[in-house]
Amino acid sequence: MSATPTAELARFIAGLQYEDLPAAIRERVKDILLDALASAIAGRQGAESPQVRALARALGSSGEASVIGGERLSLAGATLLNGYLITAVTVCDVHRPTLCHITPQVVPPALALAERTGASGRALLLAIAAGLETTVRIGLGTKYPAFRARGWHSPGVIGPFGGAAAAGKLLGLDAERQLNAFGLAGSQSAGTFAHWATPTVKFHQCRGALSGLMAGLLAEQGFLASQEILVHKDGGIFNTYSDGGEPDAVVADLGTHWTLEQIALRLWPGASSTQSATTALFALIQAHDIRPERVVQVRIGLSKPVYDMHGTLDWDDKFKALLSTKYVTAIVLHDRRCWLDQFEPARFQDQAVGAFARERVRIRIDPSIEGTAAVVEIETTDGATHVDRRAVAKGDPADPLTRAEIQGKLRMAAAGFLSADAVERIIALVDDLERLDDVRNLLAAVRAPADATTLPQGRHAEG
Repeated sequence: MSATPTAELARFIAGLQYEDLPAAIRERVKDILLDALASAIAGRQGAESPQVRALARALGSSGEASVIGGERLSLAGATLLNGYLITAVTVCDVHRPTLCHITPQVVPPALALAERTGASGRALLLAIAAGLETTVRIGLGTKYPAFRARGWHSPGVIGPFGGAAAAGKLLGLDAERQLNAFGLAGSQSAGTFAHWATPTVKFHQCRGALSGLMAGLLAEQGFLASQEILVHKDGGIFNTYSDGGEPDAVVADLGTHWTLEQIALRLWPGASSTQSATTALFALIQAHDIRPERVVQVRIGLSKPVYDMHGTLDWDDKFKALLSTKYVTAIVLHDRRCWLDQFEPARFQDQAVGAFARERVRIRIDPSIEGTAAVVEIETTDGATHVDRRAVAKGDPADPLTRAEIQGKLRMAAAGFLSADAVERIIALVDDLERLDDVRNLLAAVRAPADATTLPQGRHAEG
Protein backbone atom coordinates (compact mmCIF):
# COMPACT_ATOMS: atom_id res chain seq x y z
CA MET A 1 0.00 0.00 0.00
CA SER A 2 1.53 3.32 -1.08
CA ALA A 3 2.13 6.24 1.28
CA THR A 4 -0.74 8.51 0.23
CA PRO A 5 -3.17 10.46 2.42
CA THR A 6 -6.01 8.02 1.76
CA ALA A 7 -3.80 5.00 2.47
CA GLU A 8 -2.39 6.52 5.64
CA LEU A 9 -5.88 7.32 6.90
CA ALA A 10 -7.06 3.80 6.01
CA ARG A 11 -4.17 2.27 7.97
CA PHE A 12 -4.98 4.45 10.95
CA ILE A 13 -8.68 3.59 10.94
CA ALA A 14 -8.06 -0.14 10.44
CA GLY A 15 -5.58 -0.24 13.32
CA LEU A 16 -7.51 1.99 15.72
CA GLN A 17 -8.40 0.32 19.02
CA TYR A 18 -10.69 1.38 21.84
CA GLU A 19 -7.66 1.75 24.11
CA ASP A 20 -6.20 4.31 21.68
CA LEU A 21 -9.03 6.74 22.44
CA PRO A 22 -8.17 9.17 25.25
CA ALA A 23 -10.72 9.26 28.07
CA ALA A 24 -11.86 12.76 27.07
CA ILE A 25 -12.49 11.60 23.50
CA ARG A 26 -14.55 8.64 24.69
CA GLU A 27 -16.73 10.96 26.75
CA ARG A 28 -17.04 13.41 23.86
CA VAL A 29 -18.20 10.62 21.55
CA LYS A 30 -20.85 9.68 24.12
CA ASP A 31 -22.04 13.30 24.14
CA ILE A 32 -22.24 13.33 20.36
CA LEU A 33 -24.08 9.99 20.21
CA LEU A 34 -26.61 11.06 22.84
CA ASP A 35 -27.17 14.32 20.95
CA ALA A 36 -27.70 12.38 17.70
CA LEU A 37 -30.32 10.17 19.37
CA ALA A 38 -32.09 13.25 20.75
CA SER A 39 -32.00 14.90 17.33
CA ALA A 40 -33.42 11.80 15.64
CA ILE A 41 -36.26 11.46 18.14
CA ALA A 42 -37.05 15.13 17.51
CA GLY A 43 -36.79 14.42 13.79
CA ARG A 44 -39.99 12.37 13.77
CA GLN A 45 -41.66 15.82 13.66
CA GLY A 46 -39.91 16.71 10.41
CA ALA A 47 -42.35 17.73 7.69
CA GLU A 48 -40.75 15.40 5.13
CA SER A 49 -39.91 12.51 7.48
CA PRO A 50 -42.95 10.44 6.36
CA GLN A 51 -41.81 10.71 2.74
CA VAL A 52 -38.32 9.47 3.60
CA ARG A 53 -39.85 6.71 5.73
CA ALA A 54 -41.83 5.55 2.69
CA LEU A 55 -38.62 5.47 0.64
CA ALA A 56 -36.82 3.58 3.41
CA ARG A 57 -39.56 0.96 3.55
CA ALA A 58 -39.34 0.52 -0.21
CA LEU A 59 -35.64 -0.35 0.01
CA GLY A 60 -36.31 -3.78 1.50
CA SER A 61 -38.84 -5.86 3.41
CA SER A 62 -36.50 -7.31 6.03
CA GLY A 63 -36.46 -5.99 9.58
CA GLU A 64 -32.97 -6.46 10.99
CA ALA A 65 -32.24 -2.82 11.86
CA SER A 66 -33.93 -0.35 14.20
CA VAL A 67 -35.21 3.11 13.40
CA ILE A 68 -34.62 5.62 16.19
CA GLY A 69 -38.04 6.34 17.61
CA GLY A 70 -39.54 4.00 15.02
CA GLU A 71 -39.84 0.45 13.80
CA ARG A 72 -37.54 -2.19 12.34
CA LEU A 73 -36.56 -1.85 8.69
CA SER A 74 -33.96 -3.28 6.37
CA LEU A 75 -30.31 -2.47 6.96
CA ALA A 76 -30.41 0.05 4.11
CA GLY A 77 -33.81 1.45 5.03
CA ALA A 78 -32.97 2.05 8.69
CA THR A 79 -29.65 3.64 7.78
CA LEU A 80 -31.28 6.01 5.31
CA LEU A 81 -34.18 6.95 7.59
CA ASN A 82 -32.05 7.39 10.72
CA GLY A 83 -29.76 9.68 8.75
CA TYR A 84 -32.70 11.83 7.76
CA LEU A 85 -34.26 11.84 11.22
CA ILE A 86 -31.06 13.11 12.84
CA THR A 87 -31.02 16.13 10.53
CA ALA A 88 -34.75 16.52 9.84
CA VAL A 89 -35.51 19.44 12.17
CA THR A 90 -32.09 21.15 12.03
CA VAL A 91 -31.10 20.50 15.62
CA CYS A 92 -28.14 18.13 15.07
CA ASP A 93 -24.39 18.71 15.25
CA VAL A 94 -22.25 20.75 12.88
CA HIS A 95 -18.58 21.13 12.10
CA ARG A 96 -18.63 24.85 11.41
CA PRO A 97 -15.26 25.19 9.60
CA THR A 98 -16.64 22.95 6.84
CA LEU A 99 -20.37 23.61 7.40
CA CYS A 100 -20.90 19.87 7.65
CA HIS A 101 -23.33 17.93 9.81
CA ILE A 102 -21.38 14.83 10.81
CA THR A 103 -23.57 12.44 12.80
CA PRO A 104 -26.28 11.90 10.16
CA GLN A 105 -23.71 10.16 7.97
CA VAL A 106 -21.75 8.36 10.71
CA VAL A 107 -24.13 7.20 13.43
CA PRO A 108 -26.79 5.40 11.29
CA PRO A 109 -24.49 2.88 9.57
CA ALA A 110 -22.69 2.31 12.88
CA LEU A 111 -25.96 1.57 14.69
CA ALA A 112 -27.25 -0.69 11.93
CA LEU A 113 -24.13 -2.83 11.73
CA ALA A 114 -23.62 -2.92 15.50
CA GLU A 115 -27.19 -4.14 15.92
CA ARG A 116 -26.82 -6.77 13.20
CA THR A 117 -23.75 -8.30 14.87
CA GLY A 118 -24.67 -7.69 18.51
CA ALA A 119 -21.54 -5.58 18.92
CA SER A 120 -20.47 -4.23 22.29
CA GLY A 121 -20.82 -0.63 23.38
CA ARG A 122 -17.04 -0.28 23.13
CA ALA A 123 -17.13 -1.40 19.50
CA LEU A 124 -19.90 1.09 18.72
CA LEU A 125 -18.08 3.92 20.48
CA LEU A 126 -14.89 3.13 18.56
CA ALA A 127 -16.72 2.99 15.22
CA ILE A 128 -18.43 6.34 15.79
CA ALA A 129 -15.14 7.92 16.85
CA ALA A 130 -13.50 6.61 13.67
CA GLY A 131 -16.32 7.97 11.51
CA LEU A 132 -16.40 11.38 13.15
CA GLU A 133 -12.64 11.81 12.95
CA THR A 134 -12.52 10.69 9.31
CA THR A 135 -15.26 13.08 8.22
CA VAL A 136 -13.75 16.12 9.91
CA ARG A 137 -10.24 15.40 8.63
CA ILE A 138 -11.34 14.92 5.03
CA GLY A 139 -13.49 18.02 5.35
CA LEU A 140 -10.49 20.05 6.50
CA GLY A 141 -8.53 18.60 3.59
CA THR A 142 -10.98 20.03 1.08
CA LYS A 143 -9.81 23.57 1.96
CA TYR A 144 -13.42 24.52 2.50
CA PRO A 145 -13.56 28.07 1.04
CA ALA A 146 -12.39 26.77 -2.35
CA PHE A 147 -14.67 23.75 -2.07
CA ARG A 148 -17.67 25.94 -1.20
CA ALA A 149 -16.89 28.38 -4.03
CA ARG A 150 -17.60 25.52 -6.44
CA GLY A 151 -21.08 25.05 -4.97
CA TRP A 152 -20.54 21.74 -3.17
CA HIS A 153 -22.47 20.82 -0.03
CA SER A 154 -20.08 19.06 2.32
CA PRO A 155 -22.29 16.37 3.97
CA GLY A 156 -23.03 14.67 0.66
CA VAL A 157 -19.42 14.86 -0.52
CA ILE A 158 -17.36 14.04 2.58
CA GLY A 159 -20.04 12.33 4.66
CA PRO A 160 -19.78 8.96 2.87
CA PHE A 161 -16.16 8.69 4.03
CA GLY A 162 -17.20 8.93 7.68
CA GLY A 163 -19.90 6.34 7.19
CA ALA A 164 -17.39 4.06 5.48
CA ALA A 165 -14.94 4.43 8.37
CA ALA A 166 -17.60 3.62 10.97
CA ALA A 167 -18.78 0.64 8.92
CA GLY A 168 -15.20 -0.51 8.42
CA LYS A 169 -14.55 -0.74 12.15
CA LEU A 170 -17.66 -2.83 12.79
CA LEU A 171 -16.96 -5.05 9.79
CA GLY A 172 -13.35 -5.57 10.88
CA LEU A 173 -11.86 -4.32 7.61
CA ASP A 174 -8.10 -4.48 7.28
CA ALA A 175 -6.19 -1.52 5.87
CA GLU A 176 -6.49 -2.69 2.25
CA ARG A 177 -10.24 -3.19 2.44
CA GLN A 178 -10.68 0.08 4.32
CA LEU A 179 -8.79 1.82 1.54
CA ASN A 180 -11.22 0.32 -0.97
CA ALA A 181 -14.13 1.42 1.24
CA PHE A 182 -12.85 4.99 1.06
CA GLY A 183 -12.55 4.71 -2.71
CA LEU A 184 -16.11 3.44 -2.93
CA ALA A 185 -17.28 6.23 -0.63
CA GLY A 186 -15.64 8.85 -2.82
CA SER A 187 -17.24 7.38 -5.91
CA GLN A 188 -20.61 8.31 -4.34
CA SER A 189 -19.66 11.85 -3.28
CA ALA A 190 -22.32 14.34 -4.40
CA GLY A 191 -24.54 17.21 -3.31
CA THR A 192 -24.62 20.90 -4.16
CA PHE A 193 -25.98 24.16 -2.76
CA ALA A 194 -28.39 24.39 -5.68
CA HIS A 195 -30.79 22.69 -3.25
CA TRP A 196 -30.40 25.27 -0.48
CA ALA A 197 -33.61 25.89 1.54
CA THR A 198 -35.20 22.70 0.20
CA PRO A 199 -35.39 19.32 1.97
CA THR A 200 -32.88 17.90 -0.50
CA VAL A 201 -30.02 19.47 1.45
CA LYS A 202 -31.04 17.10 4.26
CA PHE A 203 -31.33 14.20 1.84
CA HIS A 204 -27.61 14.70 1.14
CA GLN A 205 -26.94 13.63 4.73
CA CYS A 206 -29.02 10.45 4.77
CA ARG A 207 -27.85 9.43 1.31
CA GLY A 208 -24.29 9.92 2.58
CA ALA A 209 -25.03 7.50 5.42
CA LEU A 210 -26.32 4.88 3.00
CA SER A 211 -23.32 5.44 0.71
CA GLY A 212 -20.95 4.81 3.63
CA LEU A 213 -22.80 1.62 4.53
CA MET A 214 -22.66 0.32 0.96
CA ALA A 215 -18.98 1.24 0.66
CA GLY A 216 -18.12 -0.77 3.76
CA LEU A 217 -20.21 -3.80 2.85
CA LEU A 218 -18.88 -3.94 -0.70
CA ALA A 219 -15.28 -3.45 0.40
CA GLU A 220 -15.74 -6.32 2.87
CA GLN A 221 -16.20 -8.56 -0.20
CA GLY A 222 -12.82 -7.49 -1.59
CA PHE A 223 -14.32 -5.16 -4.21
CA LEU A 224 -11.58 -2.93 -5.63
CA ALA A 225 -11.61 0.86 -5.92
CA SER A 226 -9.16 3.71 -6.46
CA GLN A 227 -6.12 3.50 -4.25
CA GLU A 228 -6.02 7.29 -3.93
CA ILE A 229 -9.44 8.84 -4.07
CA LEU A 230 -8.46 12.07 -2.32
CA VAL A 231 -5.50 13.45 -4.30
CA HIS A 232 -5.59 11.55 -7.58
CA LYS A 233 -4.76 13.98 -10.38
CA ASP A 234 -7.59 12.72 -12.56
CA GLY A 235 -10.78 12.82 -10.51
CA GLY A 236 -9.48 12.86 -6.94
CA ILE A 237 -11.85 14.58 -4.50
CA PHE A 238 -9.50 17.44 -3.65
CA ASN A 239 -8.64 18.26 -7.26
CA THR A 240 -12.16 17.83 -8.62
CA TYR A 241 -14.19 19.41 -5.82
CA SER A 242 -11.63 21.99 -4.70
CA ASP A 243 -8.39 23.58 -5.85
CA GLY A 244 -6.14 20.73 -4.77
CA GLY A 245 -7.12 21.03 -1.14
CA GLU A 246 -4.82 20.59 1.83
CA PRO A 247 -3.95 16.87 1.86
CA ASP A 248 -1.66 17.21 4.87
CA ALA A 249 -4.66 18.19 7.02
CA VAL A 250 -6.08 14.69 6.55
CA VAL A 251 -3.20 12.95 8.30
CA ALA A 252 -1.57 15.61 10.49
CA ASP A 253 -1.01 14.29 14.04
CA LEU A 254 -3.22 11.25 13.54
CA GLY A 255 -3.93 9.66 16.89
CA THR A 256 -2.54 12.53 18.94
CA HIS A 257 -4.77 15.41 17.84
CA TRP A 258 -8.49 14.57 17.62
CA THR A 259 -10.27 16.87 15.22
CA LEU A 260 -13.67 15.48 16.24
CA GLU A 261 -13.39 17.79 19.25
CA GLN A 262 -14.20 20.63 16.82
CA ILE A 263 -17.74 19.32 16.29
CA ALA A 264 -20.38 21.67 17.72
CA LEU A 265 -23.78 20.68 19.09
CA ARG A 266 -27.02 22.68 19.07
CA LEU A 267 -29.25 23.40 22.02
CA TRP A 268 -32.00 24.88 19.84
CA PRO A 269 -33.47 24.06 16.42
CA GLY A 270 -32.57 26.48 13.67
CA ALA A 271 -29.74 27.10 11.26
CA SER A 272 -26.32 26.20 12.62
CA SER A 273 -24.86 29.42 11.25
CA THR A 274 -27.29 31.63 13.20
CA GLN A 275 -26.94 29.93 16.59
CA SER A 276 -24.61 32.69 17.79
CA ALA A 277 -27.39 35.24 17.23
CA THR A 278 -29.83 33.02 19.14
CA THR A 279 -27.31 32.67 21.97
CA ALA A 280 -26.97 36.45 22.13
CA LEU A 281 -30.75 36.94 22.17
CA PHE A 282 -31.22 34.64 25.13
CA ALA A 283 -28.35 36.33 26.96
CA LEU A 284 -29.94 39.77 26.46
CA ILE A 285 -33.36 38.52 27.56
CA GLN A 286 -31.87 37.07 30.72
CA ALA A 287 -29.75 40.13 31.49
CA HIS A 288 -32.34 42.83 30.80
CA ASP A 289 -35.76 41.12 31.02
CA ILE A 290 -36.55 42.26 27.48
CA ARG A 291 -40.18 41.93 26.39
CA PRO A 292 -41.37 42.32 22.78
CA GLU A 293 -43.70 45.22 23.67
CA ARG A 294 -40.66 47.16 24.91
CA VAL A 295 -38.65 46.61 21.73
CA VAL A 296 -38.28 49.48 19.28
CA GLN A 297 -35.91 47.63 16.98
CA VAL A 298 -33.63 44.61 16.91
CA ARG A 299 -30.53 44.92 14.76
CA ILE A 300 -28.50 41.79 14.01
CA GLY A 301 -25.13 41.91 12.30
CA LEU A 302 -23.95 38.82 10.44
CA SER A 303 -21.06 37.96 8.14
CA LYS A 304 -21.85 38.16 4.45
CA PRO A 305 -21.97 34.37 3.89
CA VAL A 306 -24.40 33.89 6.77
CA TYR A 307 -26.47 36.89 5.72
CA ASP A 308 -26.71 35.57 2.17
CA MET A 309 -28.18 32.29 3.45
CA HIS A 310 -30.29 33.45 6.38
CA GLY A 311 -30.63 37.23 6.37
CA THR A 312 -33.49 37.68 3.91
CA LEU A 313 -35.19 34.27 3.90
CA ASP A 314 -38.96 34.27 4.33
CA TRP A 315 -40.71 31.81 6.68
CA ASP A 316 -43.65 30.52 4.68
CA ASP A 317 -42.97 26.88 5.54
CA LYS A 318 -41.50 24.97 8.48
CA PHE A 319 -38.03 24.46 7.03
CA LYS A 320 -37.62 28.08 5.96
CA ALA A 321 -38.86 29.23 9.37
CA LEU A 322 -36.06 27.21 10.96
CA LEU A 323 -33.56 28.96 8.69
CA SER A 324 -34.92 32.51 8.94
CA THR A 325 -33.01 34.83 11.27
CA LYS A 326 -35.91 37.29 11.37
CA TYR A 327 -38.47 34.69 12.35
CA VAL A 328 -36.26 33.00 14.97
CA THR A 329 -35.53 36.40 16.50
CA ALA A 330 -39.23 37.18 16.74
CA ILE A 331 -40.28 33.92 18.35
CA VAL A 332 -37.38 33.92 20.84
CA LEU A 333 -38.35 37.40 22.01
CA HIS A 334 -42.07 36.58 22.14
CA ASP A 335 -41.88 33.10 23.66
CA ARG A 336 -38.56 33.18 25.56
CA ARG A 337 -37.86 29.70 24.31
CA CYS A 338 -36.96 27.95 21.07
CA TRP A 339 -38.25 24.48 20.28
CA LEU A 340 -40.04 22.62 17.54
CA ASP A 341 -43.63 23.62 18.26
CA GLN A 342 -42.66 27.21 17.45
CA PHE A 343 -41.96 26.21 13.86
CA GLU A 344 -45.38 24.75 13.17
CA PRO A 345 -47.85 26.67 10.95
CA ALA A 346 -49.92 27.80 13.92
CA ARG A 347 -46.93 29.79 15.14
CA PHE A 348 -45.06 30.89 12.02
CA GLN A 349 -48.32 32.10 10.46
CA ASP A 350 -49.16 34.23 13.51
CA GLN A 351 -49.75 37.77 12.24
CA ALA A 352 -48.39 39.54 15.31
CA VAL A 353 -45.15 37.57 15.24
CA GLY A 354 -44.86 38.12 11.48
CA ALA A 355 -45.42 41.85 11.81
CA PHE A 356 -42.79 42.08 14.55
CA ALA A 357 -40.28 40.17 12.43
CA ARG A 358 -40.85 42.33 9.35
CA GLU A 359 -41.15 45.72 11.04
CA ARG A 360 -38.84 45.59 14.03
CA VAL A 361 -36.09 43.13 13.12
CA ARG A 362 -33.29 44.38 10.87
CA ILE A 363 -30.62 42.01 9.60
CA ARG A 364 -27.49 43.49 8.06
CA ILE A 365 -24.03 42.54 6.87
CA ASP A 366 -21.44 43.61 9.45
CA PRO A 367 -17.91 43.79 7.96
CA SER A 368 -16.44 43.28 11.43
CA ILE A 369 -18.17 39.90 11.80
CA GLU A 370 -16.43 36.74 10.65
CA GLY A 371 -17.78 33.24 10.16
CA THR A 372 -20.83 32.43 12.27
CA ALA A 373 -20.29 35.13 14.89
CA ALA A 374 -23.04 37.71 15.44
CA VAL A 375 -23.77 41.00 17.11
CA VAL A 376 -27.28 41.71 18.43
CA GLU A 377 -28.46 45.20 19.39
CA ILE A 378 -31.88 45.71 20.97
CA GLU A 379 -33.24 49.24 21.25
CA THR A 380 -35.97 49.55 23.87
CA THR A 381 -38.72 52.08 24.54
CA ASP A 382 -36.83 53.58 27.50
CA GLY A 383 -34.13 54.81 25.13
CA ALA A 384 -31.58 52.14 26.03
CA THR A 385 -29.69 49.99 23.55
CA HIS A 386 -28.53 46.59 24.78
CA VAL A 387 -25.72 44.88 22.86
CA ASP A 388 -24.35 41.34 22.88
CA ARG A 389 -21.53 40.27 20.58
CA ARG A 390 -20.96 36.53 20.27
CA ALA A 391 -17.92 34.96 18.64
CA VAL A 392 -19.35 31.46 19.11
CA ALA A 393 -22.72 29.89 19.77
CA LYS A 394 -23.78 27.89 22.78
CA GLY A 395 -22.73 24.33 21.96
CA ASP A 396 -19.57 25.38 20.14
CA PRO A 397 -16.38 23.63 21.34
CA ALA A 398 -15.42 26.94 22.98
CA ASP A 399 -18.76 26.98 24.86
CA PRO A 400 -19.80 23.33 24.86
CA LEU A 401 -23.04 21.77 25.98
CA THR A 402 -22.71 19.81 29.19
CA ARG A 403 -23.84 16.20 29.38
CA ALA A 404 -26.73 17.42 31.54
CA GLU A 405 -27.80 19.89 28.83
CA ILE A 406 -27.74 17.16 26.19
CA GLN A 407 -29.78 14.93 28.47
CA GLY A 408 -32.26 17.79 28.85
CA LYS A 409 -32.46 18.07 25.07
CA LEU A 410 -33.28 14.36 24.84
CA ARG A 411 -35.99 14.69 27.48
CA MET A 412 -37.54 17.60 25.61
CA ALA A 413 -37.38 15.76 22.26
CA ALA A 414 -38.96 12.63 23.73
CA ALA A 415 -41.67 14.37 25.80
CA GLY A 416 -45.08 12.85 25.09
CA PHE A 417 -43.52 10.13 22.94
CA LEU A 418 -41.23 7.98 25.07
CA SER A 419 -41.90 7.29 28.72
CA ALA A 420 -39.73 8.97 31.32
CA ASP A 421 -38.36 5.54 32.27
CA ALA A 422 -37.38 4.85 28.65
CA VAL A 423 -35.60 8.19 28.37
CA GLU A 424 -33.67 7.63 31.59
CA ARG A 425 -32.70 4.16 30.37
CA ILE A 426 -31.29 5.61 27.15
CA ILE A 427 -29.33 8.15 29.17
CA ALA A 428 -27.96 5.46 31.48
CA LEU A 429 -26.97 3.15 28.61
CA VAL A 430 -25.08 5.89 26.77
CA ASP A 431 -23.43 7.13 29.96
CA ASP A 432 -22.14 3.62 30.57
CA LEU A 433 -21.66 2.68 26.91
CA GLU A 434 -18.25 1.07 27.38
CA ARG A 435 -19.85 -1.47 29.75
CA LEU A 436 -22.67 -2.44 27.41
CA ASP A 437 -22.30 -6.04 26.24
CA ASP A 438 -24.77 -5.82 23.36
CA VAL A 439 -25.77 -2.65 21.52
CA ARG A 440 -29.15 -4.20 20.73
CA ASN A 441 -30.11 -3.27 24.27
CA LEU A 442 -29.68 0.42 23.41
CA LEU A 443 -31.50 0.06 20.08
CA ALA A 444 -34.46 -1.59 21.82
CA ALA A 445 -34.63 1.39 24.17
CA VAL A 446 -34.73 3.97 21.38
CA ARG A 447 -37.36 2.27 19.22
CA ALA A 448 -40.97 3.42 19.29
CA PRO A 449 -42.81 2.24 22.42
CA ALA A 450 -45.29 -0.02 20.58
CA ASP A 451 -42.43 -1.76 18.78
CA ALA A 452 -39.94 -2.12 21.61
CA THR A 453 -41.91 -4.64 23.65
CA THR A 454 -41.83 -7.28 20.92
CA LEU A 455 -38.11 -7.13 20.20
CA PRO A 456 -35.23 -9.04 21.81
CA GLN A 457 -33.30 -7.32 24.57
CA GLY A 458 -29.56 -7.35 24.94
CA ARG A 459 -27.78 -7.56 28.28
CA HIS A 460 -26.30 -4.63 30.14
CA ALA A 461 -23.25 -5.57 32.17
CA GLU A 462 -23.66 -4.68 35.84
CA GLY A 463 -21.12 -4.14 38.59
